[in-house]
Parts: sequence; C-alpha cells; structure tokens
Amino acid sequence: METPVLISFTLYMLVMVGIGLYFYFKTNDLSDFVLGGRQLGPGVTALSAGASDMSGWLLLGLPGMMYSDGIVGSWIAVGLILGAYLNWHYIAKPLRVYTHHLNDAITIPDYFSNRFEDHSNTLRIVTAVVILVFYTLYTSSGLVGGAKLFEATFHLDYSTSLLVGSVIIVSYTFLGGYNAVSWTDFIQGILMMLALVITPIVVIMHIGGISEGLALIESVDPAKLDILSGTSLIGILSLMAWGLGYFGQPHILVRFMSIRHEDEMNRAKTIGMTWMILSVIGSLAVGFFGFAYVLSEGIDLQDSEKIFITLSQLLFNPWIAGFLLAAILAAIMSTIDSQLLVSSSVLTRDIYHALVRKEASNTELVWVGRATVIVIAVIAWYLSTDQDSSVLMLVAYAWAGFGAAFGPLIILSLYNPNITRLGAIAGMVTGSLTVIIWKQLDGGLFDLYELLPGFIAAWGAIIVVSKVGNESSKHTQKIFDEVQKKLKTKRS
Repeated sequence: METPVLISFTLYMLVMVGIGLYFYFKTNDLSDFVLGGRQLGPGVTALSAGASDMSGWLLLGLPGMMYSDGIVGSWIAVGLILGAYLNWHYIAKPLRVYTHHLNDAITIPDYFSNRFEDHSNTLRIVTAVVILVFYTLYTSSGLVGGAKLFEATFHLDYSTSLLVGSVIIVSYTFLGGYNAVSWTDFIQGILMMLALVITPIVVIMHIGGISEGLALIESVDPAKLDILSGTSLIGILSLMAWGLGYFGQPHILVRFMSIRHEDEMNRAKTIGMTWMILSVIGSLAVGFFGFAYVLSEGIDLQDSEKIFITLSQLLFNPWIAGFLLAAILAAIMSTIDSQLLVSSSVLTRDIYHALVRKEASNTELVWVGRATVIVIAVIAWYLSTDQDSSVLMLVAYAWAGFGAAFGPLIILSLYNPNITRLGAIAGMVTGSLTVIIWKQLDGGLFDLYELLPGFIAAWGAIIVVSKVGNESSKHTQKIFDEVQKKLKTKRS
C-alpha cells in the first residue's frame, strides 16, 4: 500500500465520521434523527437521493456487468434513467405534500397508516416487516462491496475487510442520523460523479481512443458490440424493468419527504437527473472500455466487479488513486447509511413508539434509533460473511422486493382515492411473495426479472381487493381531495 493512497483514503473516512460527530450535537428529537426536520435544500436532497440510490453497484456491479456482457447491459441504464425521471416527476412533490398533510408522517409505514386510517396498526406492521427483510439483504450487499474494496486495496483478508468497512459506516450513521447521512451522501455523490467522469476518459486515452477500443473489443469478442446479443425481448424487458423499482425504494422516497419545501422539487429534479445521467454513462463506459484496457495490457481479471478498482490502481498516481478508491467507498456508504437509518426509523417510530412505548421521550427515541442501527448492521454483517456473494445479485433481489411491495401502492395512494386499507395490505403481501417465490423457481421463470411480475401482481391485488371490500371513509376522501386541490393550485 503506497502512502499517498493510504493518506487520502484515511482522510476521506475521517471527514465522514467528523460530519457524524457534528450532527450528533444537532439532533434533538426523532424527526431530526430520521428526517432531518424536513429542512434539506434541493441540492442536498437531489445528490443524497442519487447517491443513496446507486450504492456500490454503480462502481462495482454495473461496470462488472458491462465488462462481462458488453453493451447489451446498457438496457438497464435506459430503464433506470426513465424510472428515476418518472419518480421525480410524478411521485416526489405529491409525496412531500401528502406526508406533511397527514399529521407530519415521517416514515413510509407512518404515511401508509395515516393515509388509510389503519387504527389496528396491521398496515404499519406489514410495512415494517417488508422493510426490515429486504433492507437486511440490501445492506448486506453494500457490506460485501465494502469488503471487496478493502480486500483489493489494503490486501486484507475478506473477514477483516468486512469488519473494518462495517464499523466505519455504522459509526457516523449512529452518531448523526439523517442530517449526517444526507450531507455525507451529498459529498459522496459529488465524489462518485467525478470519479465516473474522469476514469473512462483516462482509459479511452490510454487505449488510443474510442475507435481503437471498439476495434480491439471486436477483434476478440464481436458480440460485446451487439446491443441485442445473447438476449431476447424478455431479457430486454427484465433489464428495463429495473426502472419500476424506483417507485418503492424507502431510502429514496424519504428524500422527497425531507426537502424543506415542495416548490423546490423541480430544481432538485434537474440536479438529480443531471447527476444520474452523467454517473450512469460513466459507469457503463468504465466497464466497457475497461475490458479493452485489460485486453491491451494482458491482465487476468478474475472478478469483473473489480474492474474499477483495477483501473484506479494501474492508471493513476497514488494520490488520485486514493481519491478514486474513496469514491467506491462513498458509493457503498451512501446507500448503506440510508438503509440503516430507514430500518432504524421503522423499528423506532413504527414498532417501539407506536406499539410498545407511546409515552417515550424524544431523547429515549433517538437512543433507541441509534441502538437499532447497530442491531440491523450486525445482522447484515453476518449475512455478508459469504465472500462469494455478488453485489449485483443481492441488490437485484432487494430492489425487486421493495419495487413490487411498495411501488404500486405508492403510486395508487397518491393518485387513486378509492384504494382501501385491505387493498394496500393485499398489494404489499402479494408483491413481496411474488418476488420471493419467483426468485426460487429455478432463478425465475422465463429468465424474467422478478420485479416485473411482482409489480403487476401487486397492482392487480390492490385494485381488486379495494373494489370488493369496504370503501374508503369520508374523512380519507376529504384528505385526498384537500391534497389534490393544494397540488393543483401550486401547478397553476
């Protein structure tokens, strides 16, 4: 390990922990800890949403897929960019207005419970269970990515790498809560984008230009230049279906809820989409042209998900290499911290406070939230001890689970006044079970990504059960009309 790499990498980690310490003294109640008091500006909202969305798969899983499969993997980018845009355009502002209008709901279970007047807390519990199950898998994917980074960078064994990465990420989330997570994500988002813009440019220059890179790839594996190679209509639908997942990801949705005013959402959308497009294109280019670089240098790369790490170590001086390696850690940390915080908020607000100790003080709730961060992290760490785990596969499973369980319900709850409590429960259960069962059927029927059938099944269950059960109450209808009137006034 060269000293400049070690210094720049260590400085980055100390800055992240320092931000956590700063916001430790700014956190006064549970709303501060889990939603930042709804005081984030558009820039921080946008970049923290993007950084928490992309995770380590943007610098590990996606480049690895392009390295292995070629440009056919770019279909996933088309689906993601389209899904993210629709999420910002149709979900962000209505969700911010609705959650604030419904007794200042600060978690997704809180929103569902208030939206459908669920006094039995059944909806709250079902939502919490879904979040905890899939976030445990999602968090473990990030820890696997962090372990791969420390393993390749510091030449530590996998178990030690996993432990070191886990401790760093948990520390500032534990201390600073939502503000610490959002501001670290803001910094990490900038770092990730710069790394993904700079690296492919340097790689392309090194191999002699884009045309030279394409010629080299074609001479070895022409199929990598065919956007339809090795796939089918179902394969393309599966890749593009990733975009449906955006509507149901709690760690992204809470960013919309936390912006200080809904009128700033359009500005946040512009910033967020610009960041995403640049980052995703850069990620695809890293994997694609990284393959050409490996061919030109005769490198034997065993793990395709380490292509970005390999490029950063071989093409840059140690100071810049440290910065690029820190970008990978940034991508990993920016998602895990958000997932830990959402899981913690669910356990604290929706289980402990709502069902166990309604009289708990703000100080007690904040410390319960911090304690649950550690508990969830320990469980995720245990699931991550298998060093053969794939970052992309773990992310795909959890992404599908949330997209199917919550995506249809989020959309319909904002735009359809006739959705009922039982319909909401049916949709979540159907979506979750469809994803789980589909995944177990020999890896999925027809090679179709489990998110798509799960999303369709959940949508149908919500509509059907809402029609056959009791209608929504007059009070629920009234609240829905008030929110729609407020949104219509703002649009005009």
